[in-house]
Order: sequence, then C-alpha cells, then structure tokens
Amino acid sequence: MTLIRTGGYAAFACAATYLFGFTLLVTVLAPMGYGTKEIDIDAVAAFIYRSPGIITVWNTTIYIVNGLALLVLVVALSDHLRPRSGPWAQLAQAMGVVWATLVLGAGMIANVATERVVAIYVTSPQDAAALWEILHSVELGLGGGNEIAGAAWILCVSSLGVAKAALPRRVTYPGMITGLAGLATLVPPVADSAGAVFGLGAILWFLLVGRVLQRASVSG
Repeated sequence: MTLIRTGGYAAFACAATYLFGFTLLVTVLAPMGYGTKEIDIDAVAAFIYRSPGIITVWNTTIYIVNGLALLVLVVALSDHLRPRSGPWAQLAQAMGVVWATLVLGAGMIANVATERVVAIYVTSPQDAAALWEILHSVELGLGGGNEIAGAAWILCVSSLGVAKAALPRRVTYPGMITGLAGLATLVPPVADSAGAVFGLGAILWFLLVGRVLQRASVSG
C-alpha cells in the first residue's frame, strides 16, 4: 500500500474520530456543560469517578487516535503536494506535525487527569474537581480549547492547493472556511460557535482530502 493511499485512510480515520467526539459530546457530556464555559466541574469529576472508561475512550479517540492518524495524513498530504508546491510542502508538513504533536500532548494530559480524579475522588471530591479543572485548562491550552494550530495547517494546505493547483476547489474552499473558523476561536464572543464550525468543517474536509488521496494513489 502506498503512502498516499494510507494517507487517504488516515484522513477518513480523522473524520471518524471527530464524528465520534461530537456524538459523545452531544449525547453524554453536554448535560454537564462539557465543551462550554458553563461546564459543571463538580459534575464532571463525579462522572469521571463513576465512569472513567467512557472519558478515557473519549480522550483516547479524539486525541491519541486522531493525533496518530493526523501524523500519517500530514506526511502523505505533503508528499502529494510536493510535485507542484516544492519547498512550500515542507512548510505545510511542519505545521501539520506541530498540530499533531499538540493533539497528542492534550490527550496524554487528559488521560492523566482522569486517572488522578479517580484516585483522589474517594477521599476528597472537591480536590479531585479542582485538580481536574487545572489539568483540563492545560489540555485546552494545548489544543482542546482553541484551533489555531489546526487552522493554520488547513489554511496553508488549502492556500497551496489554490496557488499551485495542487488540490481541487471542492477541497480548498471548504478548507479555507474551516481554517478561518479555527482562527476565529481566538475571539472570545464567537469562540464556541467558531469551534463548532471548525469541527464540522474539518469532518467534511478530512473526507474530501481522503477521497482525493485515494484517487491519486490509483491514478499514480
């Protein structure tokens, strides 16, 4: 199997992790305010203590699995861009590797936070909630609370796709919209809405990129 074809599967895997994350968020975690500024820290700590497996699967899927698949996609997509984009493809690859690294780091911190909450909650639910809030803030700073690194990579890839005719418009235009939405997570009044647009847009973009890479591997 070629790197390009593997990258196509990796893009589909990235989309799948996002879909899983959104599904669990809206069905299980949303009642606690998870993913919003109104999050109930005490309720989250209690939920983690009762159901640590659910949170561990959530963290592992949206961060660890996603980050590893993203690394494969970044390298494969850069290889696909290189014939037309030259050295600029290296810049895109560097930006993508940074994003994947941050995603993996956020996932490892999130899982450690889950382990510590379970260990502390028996003796002090308040301390467990306070510790989770601190570690969750670190997790969000690495990538769960803003989408700057991912937005920069998607915008870079999409811009190269337009400037060098390296990707079809059906990929580059959604990519630019998704990237701009990710940058908008820097603006507090619209951060939550922009984050939702980025996440949904990224699902579509990953699917489109995966299809392009699959076709390229066949034609190549």
